[in-house]
Amino acid sequence: MTFTGESKGFINYIYERYKDLSIKDITLVFEGQITHQIMKALTGLAEEQLAEVEDDSVLRRVYHVMVESLQNINRHAEAYEYRGHPYPGMGLVLVAKTKARFQVTTGNIIESQHVDELAMFLGKLNNMDSDALDDLYKKQMREGIISPQGGAGLGFIDIRRKTGNHLDYSFVKIDEETSFFIFTSTISR
Repeated sequence: MTFTGESKGFINYIYERYKDLSIKDITLVFEGQITHQIMKALTGLAEEQLAEVEDDSVLRRVYHVMVESLQNINRHAEAYEYRGHPYPGMGLVLVAKTKARFQVTTGNIIESQHVDELAMFLGKLNNMDSDALDDLYKKQMREGIISPQGGAGLGFIDIRRKTGNHLDYSFVKIDEETSFFIFTSTISR
């Protein structure tokens, strides 16, 4: 599936992707600019909805993944304009569940020049065992190279460490300069 820019938003693209999967219960969905106030509201809403059905350890992991993923959008989402319609650093979040897992999917626009570097970094994380992830996390805390947006990849490393599951990611080319980054974390129940 290719994003054409003709839909009502990126959330439609994500929804179409989820319709093909076995996930039937979407707990939370939001598309818009991710501010600190929105982050607090979304995590609070998710925590409220999940508190009745989950044990504390699963709830904490879902909450942690949501916070890290939303902070990524808040710090790194690029502005985009399509046919005169501005998308000012917008992103989306979708939380879904099955009997076996939760999935937190986020999406945001990034500059296409960063796609290969980000894909290589996430692929590297997926190929590491827990000891290597712990070592990388400590190394990044001590001497990590900070990106111009203020990140050292710690959020991705920490999500991979806390969930114990591989990170799912893809990039949808919008135009030559911009791509839509889709990131999914799986939390086992």
